[in-house]
Amino acid sequence: MLQLRDCATPVPGIEEVLIQVKASGLNRSDVFQRKGNYPAPAGVSADIPGLEVAGIVTACGPDVTMWKPGDKVCALLAGGGYAELVTVIEGQCLPVPKGLSFAEASSLPETVFTIWNNVFERGALQPGETLLIHGGNSGIGITGIQIAHALNSKVIVTVGTDEKGKNCLKLGADQAINYQKQDFEEVLQQEGVDVILDMIGGDYFQKNLNILNPDGRLVHINSVKGDQVSFSIHQVMNKRLTITGSTLRKREYSFKKKLAQSVLQHVWPLIEEGKFKPVIYKIFPFTEAAAAHRLLEESEHTSKIVLIWE
Repeated sequence: MLQLRDCATPVPGIEEVLIQVKASGLNRSDVFQRKGNYPAPAGVSADIPGLEVAGIVTACGPDVTMWKPGDKVCALLAGGGYAELVTVIEGQCLPVPKGLSFAEASSLPETVFTIWNNVFERGALQPGETLLIHGGNSGIGITGIQIAHALNSKVIVTVGTDEKGKNCLKLGADQAINYQKQDFEEVLQQEGVDVILDMIGGDYFQKNLNILNPDGRLVHINSVKGDQVSFSIHQVMNKRLTITGSTLRKREYSFKKKLAQSVLQHVWPLIEEGKFKPVIYKIFPFTEAAAAHRLLEESEHTSKIVLIWE
């Protein structure tokens, strides 16, 4: 369960900043952690979930050079985001984009970092290529749709309802496939796709390989239907396929800092130019975090759920 507790005020380390949190983004991994299925990395509190926040820097460690008290930032965390105050190493913070609220900014770090690294760095998606996103209505999905569309790629998504498909099309997807009514492999067998972002795994794995174009890339970020699969190595060789994947939470600081700078260079301008805008489904006060989790688990929402700290 989620319970409100009073904790000691955190003290920033040498390269850390202390953030007065105004909003915290929710992610499905928070639910997994609450249930005991997604332990926090070593050195991170296991009691407080939350992987992304936005707020105001109130104090800085002695070696901090990137920020000063009063700066408005959003930050990627390894945990602890459901709190009024949080410390984070400076390189995992980014400025709140111009024109965005704290709630909107808090929904960005986890999804944007994940999409930029997996679709554009690992998946090497290029303008004119076709991207397939499984779970197009999720926070990850709507972020991937908008960024890929803004960078001139074709985007196809799989969703669980026609209404979710319509929402994805409004955000820039070119095609939405309702997996309750259609088999995405049958729909896409002829045209094929170049990059697939998959969080499903299980029996989706072979279907993904079958529809990838030559030199296609399959990128895994989760495996909710199972992580044990088998496949033909010859199929991979004949089509010159790349199968990869990643997790973000346990990655080293140097990687996250470098990724943050790449996001600042490539994605933040899209936000400030109005080509990509975070979409908030519902905002809850922090006192209703349990209700927010219940909504998240129902999987009926589209886009992000956020807690605000007032």
